[in-house]
Amino acid sequence: MAWIGISDHAGGCFAGQGLTSRQQQTAPIPSDMLMPRGTLLLETRLSPEGRPQTLLAFNRSHPWPGSFTLQALPDGGIVLVEAQGDDMRHVTLPLEPDGRLDVLRLTYAWDAPARWAQLSVERPEADTPVFAEPHSPHPLLMSDAQIISTDPRRRTVDRDVLFFALSESVEPVGPMPGLTGAVPIATPQGDVPVRDVKRGDLVVTHDGEVVPVLQVVKRVVPAKGNLRPVHLRAPYFGLRRDILVAPQQRLVIGGSEVEYLFGREAVLVPAQHLVNGVSALHGDGPDFVTYHHLLLPGHEVVMAAGCPLESLYVGRLRRRPEALARSVLAPFDRSRLPEHAKPVWPILKPFEAITLAMNRAA
Repeated sequence: MAWIGISDHAGGCFAGQGLTSRQQQTAPIPSDMLMPRGTLLLETRLSPEGRPQTLLAFNRSHPWPGSFTLQALPDGGIVLVEAQGDDMRHVTLPLEPDGRLDVLRLTYAWDAPARWAQLSVERPEADTPVFAEPHSPHPLLMSDAQIISTDPRRRTVDRDVLFFALSESVEPVGPMPGLTGAVPIATPQGDVPVRDVKRGDLVVTHDGEVVPVLQVVKRVVPAKGNLRPVHLRAPYFGLRRDILVAPQQRLVIGGSEVEYLFGREAVLVPAQHLVNGVSALHGDGPDFVTYHHLLLPGHEVVMAAGCPLESLYVGRLRRRPEALARSVLAPFDRSRLPEHAKPVWPILKPFEAITLAMNRAA
């Protein structure tokens, strides 16, 4: 898998050989070079005015006419239209509006030789994507990918778009790993960086039990928007050292404040809701980050440098073969995947997490 383009309102970059090699594109791209398969990943906020949004659009006339438009409608629907010459493809993905101005993650993936494509929408705090499948997608020109990524004069991008990126592979959607590679995980032999943990290894849970690792997953994603790492600082959250995690990675937080505010022994809090400039900050670094995670039998809580963190939660994904095939777990034997019950602890909403953080700081 290779990310070849990334852009936001501050600028963009492109490299046909892959941006993770840290080399910018220098040689000209042949005008008829195709991307037969790939992925467009885009994060946006919904319009606070309830207006229609042209999230991303471009047109070309050479070497043949073509266009691409991705729109968000006021009623919550997402519309994709792409054309080559007079041949147009169109799909609408209904999306129930809920009155919130959440960030949406849109993923358009295509495989033209297989005559397959999918448009999906995820709310980063939710566990279940929504899908629609356009018919017989056209391949994208590599020169189009370069223009979209680097030339703001030849594209339209809505002001509420946080960023977008292009990959030359079909990228997964669904459960996201949430730990950067250096995060230390407690094992019977001591702390081990999560990038070095393997299937079959044993880890020590929050309750002191020892459980086997069923699978290890990892994924390279843009380090922007709701994928930008969160820097958790020691000694907060029980940490013995600083760690970097994904924004959606949930911490298990307990204590007297939690019992007083929420009437529960512990709660789950996404790392992004803890960012306050002191105990948790937005991480800095390269444009891309590799996240890892551990799939455990019962969705146990792992210990990362003294901080209890949720392991990869997959729910009953194995019962939904189509969704499983689109996920980071697709390479694994479906019959050997676990089913996870609903988390024991409640997941705090953003305003609840802010209340907890303010109460702890007082």
